[in-house]
Amino acid sequence: MIKINSYTILLALSVMVFHSKAQEKQSNAFSLQQAIDYAYKNSPSYLNAELDVKNANYKKKEIVGLGLPQISGSFDFKDYIQIPTSLLPLSAFSPLAPKDAYQAVKFGTQYNATAGLSASQLIFSSDYIFGLKASKEFLKLASINVTRSKAELVAQVSKAYYSVIINKERIKLMDANLLNLKTIVENTAAFNKQGFIELIDVERLEVSYNNLTTEKEKVQNLISLSENLLKFQMGFKIADPLILSDSISKTTSIDELNLDKINVSSRPEYLLLQAQKKLYDIDIKRLQWGYLPTIAAYGAYQYNTQRDNPNLFESDKNNPVKQWYNISLIGLTVNLNVFDGFQRHYRIQQAKITAQKNSNDLKNLELVAQLEASSAGTLYTNALSSLKIQKRNMELAQNIYKVSQKKYEQGVGSNLEIINAQTSLKEAETNYYNAIFDMLVYKVDYLKATGTLVK
Repeated sequence: MIKINSYTILLALSVMVFHSKAQEKQSNAFSLQQAIDYAYKNSPSYLNAELDVKNANYKKKEIVGLGLPQISGSFDFKDYIQIPTSLLPLSAFSPLAPKDAYQAVKFGTQYNATAGLSASQLIFSSDYIFGLKASKEFLKLASINVTRSKAELVAQVSKAYYSVIINKERIKLMDANLLNLKTIVENTAAFNKQGFIELIDVERLEVSYNNLTTEKEKVQNLISLSENLLKFQMGFKIADPLILSDSISKTTSIDELNLDKINVSSRPEYLLLQAQKKLYDIDIKRLQWGYLPTIAAYGAYQYNTQRDNPNLFESDKNNPVKQWYNISLIGLTVNLNVFDGFQRHYRIQQAKITAQKNSNDLKNLELVAQLEASSAGTLYTNALSSLKIQKRNMELAQNIYKVSQKKYEQGVGSNLEIINAQTSLKEAETNYYNAIFDMLVYKVDYLKATGTLVK
């Protein structure tokens, strides 16, 4: 028999816990594209847009069903607690009876039952014809709305993702700056104890260190807020940890945009208005064709019985009361609106005005979309130029800070020089990361404005 000691069990448990932690870490790690894909599957707003497509498809099938045969079955049972009374003129039985003389009599049996099937078939209806066309366009409308929701979701997730990773990079630089500044503060405090440096020099450096520490806390809080926003946009649980695997270098792709040819015809909003225009045109034709008649055929087949007792299914061919009698019919219905007080005419005019307003909205969107795309493109171009400048400024500020630190350590520099260099470095780093964020955001805005953010 194999003996398992406590060390073996402890090792096995440790491996299991480590494997579990590794899986949890991997499952919560997202690149930007993975975060977007996760949002597609979990964002409530986007899922609702997809459900609208399914609902529109079912609505289309419902309308198709109106043109199929409509079959229904029925069963009717009556118990006449008091048999209906009829008045018969006595003159029908006796010529000598007065014409205004009647005799009250009761006809029929106490129990009556009718069972049967009825069917109808729509032969022609303008409302049905254009209802089918409208249902197809409405399905396209719902599909376009999914694309619009997708573009909104991609933009929101991307911006929140960029905010988190950029601020985390800022934290890394702040930690490095804090470490350097802490060393300087400690060395300066030591020199002060030896009497080589005044206390005010130490306090100045401590103020700078405390300010940088406070700034770091603010950025950390901002990261927490940005992560929660990203989780919300993704449909991710707020309480669960989230790891972002992409870095700035991977997401910061610098592309030159062609601003000379801006085509906004692929924007979801533009496509939505075009689909609405088709719906309005269909509605006008539906109203115009409404002057034509509606034709439907119908038929029914029934069985009827009249009994003096509630035993409806007792059968006797020799007894007329204990039999079921069949009834069948077919018919054709033609409905034609001869005169409606010009109501349909004015509904047509209203529908035409609605279609004209939609055409105006479409033209206005073209202008707005062109303006948005042009503005976003200009802002992106400016952000690229600013990014190059701010990157160079940060490199210069880092070099100035290193030189100031060395001069101070060699005794040829002042603490004021270090403080000024550190302040300039912090400002340059902030401007640099703000420029990166602006560039990424304006790029997303441009792609969204031109309808090329998602395929």
